[in-house]
Amino acid sequence: MDASGSWCLIESDPGVFTELLKGYGVGGLECEEVIDLECMEQIQDAVGLIFLYKWEQTEQKTENPVLNQEASEHIFFAKQVITNACATQALLNILLNVSNDKFHLGDTLSQLKEFCKSFDSQTKGLSISNSENIRKVHNSFSNDTLYEFEDKKAPKNQDVYHFIGYMQIGDSIYELDGLQDGPICHGKVEQSGGWIEQVKPVLQERIQRCSS
Repeated sequence: MDASGSWCLIESDPGVFTELLKGYGVGGLECEEVIDLECMEQIQDAVGLIFLYKWEQTEQKTENPVLNQEASEHIFFAKQVITNACATQALLNILLNVSNDKFHLGDTLSQLKEFCKSFDSQTKGLSISNSENIRKVHNSFSNDTLYEFEDKKAPKNQDVYHFIGYMQIGDSIYELDGLQDGPICHGKVEQSGGWIEQVKPVLQERIQRCSS
């Protein structure tokens, strides 16, 4: 891929993510940083969470099954096929599953969602990679000092990072990881507590796997 079609790394900063939303034409949403699971009661109205962690080659895999195309046809899930774009990938996998009338996706994302709604996850990922508008907005927040693990040129002594989305879709909680073949279901949302409270042990388990 030549430089005109490349994707740069961006900072994991809530201000950057909020500006990404504006750049894509999304209205009614903003991003906030949560650094402690005990502070999650402050974001009970969140439509999704993006989990950032330092990726290790020895990371343990989840025991929850990855849903196939047929089982997840009601979910927008794009597999990551773009180097350096997992932050935007995680953001888009959440945004394109938001069904709240209070939020406006904007023309760019609405057209993308409609265009590739019948595609499989791999082709959805390719559709994102071929979107010049999405790439230009993403690259406007480039940071060349960061590395994602799929960047084979990253120095061995540099930390590498990955972003994963979590959200409620329908009556269940899903993990949207572009490196997986499909969404991962973490169970139905109970009437009491809401999905934010129920996703906390899922995130805690992920943190433990990352640190083990």
